[in-house]
Amino acid sequence: MWVLVIFDLPTDTKPQRKAATDFRSFLLYDGFERSQLSVYARFVNGKEAFQTRINGIERDLPTKGDIQIRNFTDLQYRDVVHFSDQGRRGARKNPDQLLLF
Repeated sequence: MWVLVIFDLPTDTKPQRKAATDFRSFLLYDGFERSQLSVYARFVNGKEAFQTRINGIERDLPTKGDIQIRNFTDLQYRDVVHFSDQGRRGARKNPDQLLLF
C-alpha cells in the first residue's frame, strides 16, 4: 500500500518558510519521495505501517497549514496517469517485496 501526503503550508513569513522546509525535510528523512513540491509518497507494508506513518507525521506537524494523508493499494497507485512536459510517463513500478528466509 502507498501513503500519499498532500499539503498546503503558509510561507508568508520567514518562520513559516522554515516550518514548511522542516516538514518537507522530515518527510524525506522518513522515507517519502517527492512527487511535487507539496506531494510526497511512500510505500508501506499494510495498515499498521500506514498508521505508524500517520502517527509520525502527527508528531511533526507544523503549527499552521492544511495536510491530507491518503492511502492507495499497489494497483491503484500503479494506475495513476502522469503527464510531464506534455508527455505521458510510464506506469509506476511498485517496489519488490521483501523476502524473509
